[in-house]
Amino acid sequence: MHNWDDFRFFGAVAETGSYSKAATSLGVNHSTVSRRVQAMEVAHGVKLFERTQYGYQLTEAGASIFEIVQQLQDKTHQAARILLGQDARLEGTINLTMPNDMFMFLMAEPLKLFSDQHPGITFNLLVSKGLRNMANREADLAVRVTATPPDYLIGTKITHIQHGLYQREDLAQHDYTPVIIWGSESNLPTWTTQYFKNPKVIMRVDDLYAMHQAVRAGFGIARMPCFIPDIVQDEKVVRLPVDVPLSDFAVWILHHQDLRTSAKINQCRGYIKEVLTAQKGVFSGEYSRFQ
Repeated sequence: MHNWDDFRFFGAVAETGSYSKAATSLGVNHSTVSRRVQAMEVAHGVKLFERTQYGYQLTEAGASIFEIVQQLQDKTHQAARILLGQDARLEGTINLTMPNDMFMFLMAEPLKLFSDQHPGITFNLLVSKGLRNMANREADLAVRVTATPPDYLIGTKITHIQHGLYQREDLAQHDYTPVIIWGSESNLPTWTTQYFKNPKVIMRVDDLYAMHQAVRAGFGIARMPCFIPDIVQDEKVVRLPVDVPLSDFAVWILHHQDLRTSAKINQCRGYIKEVLTAQKGVFSGEYSRFQ
C-alpha cells in the first residue's frame, strides 16, 4: 500500500514531464522523485512513464491512474483551504503574489508596515506575471491587472488602468517610428499603426519596468500603464499628447472562496485594498506629465 506522498511524486512528474521540474515543485532532490516513482513501478510490476524527446510521457498504466491522482490532489488542497478559511488567528504564512513592478513601487513599504503591525504573519511573496494556481494554494492572495478574473475566485476591483504612449524626451528622429512592444505580441499592436507612420519594432520585453527603462534609453515609443512613469517621475520619459482610451484591464485583489473567513487573509486583503484604493489617481493617469 502506497501513501499519498507516492502518488504526489507521480502526479508532479506527470504534470511537468520532468523529474527535475517535479523535484523543484516539490522542494526535494531529483533522486528522491526518481526513487519514489521507481518504487511504485517495482511494487506493481508496471512502467508509469516512458522517456521521449518531449520529456516523460505517461504509459497506459500511468494514464489509467492519473485522473484519480488529480482528484485526490484537488481534494487534499480543498481540505487545506477549508481549514485555513476557518483559522481565526492573525498568524501563519500568507502566500501573496503580485507583479514585480507593483511590489517595487507601490506595495513594498506598506507591506513592511503591515508586517510590523502583525509580527505573527509571514509572507511568501511570489512576484510573477501569470496568475498562480490558487486552487492548490500556490497563492492565497493575488494582486493582478486583468480584464477577466477567473470565476472561481472572489475579486475586489480597485479601478481600471489608464495607458499612455511614452517616449524619451529627445527621441532620435528616423524615417520610421521605433516602437517597443510586449514579447507576447507577434504582430504590430493596433496602437502602433493607429497613431504613427511606418512603425518598426526595435525591442520586445516581458516586464513593465524593463519597458520603462527601454523608453528612457531611447529605444522607441511604448504603450505603458501610466502608473510606472508617474511614480518614477523620470524627466527623460514623457507622455505623448494622445488620448488613449481607458483599458478594459483593471487592478484586482483576488482570493479563493474557501478563504473568505480566514482572519489573516481578510486582514491582509483589507489592508492591500486600502493601500491600492489610495492610489486610484496613479492608476488612472491623473498625474501624467505630457510632452
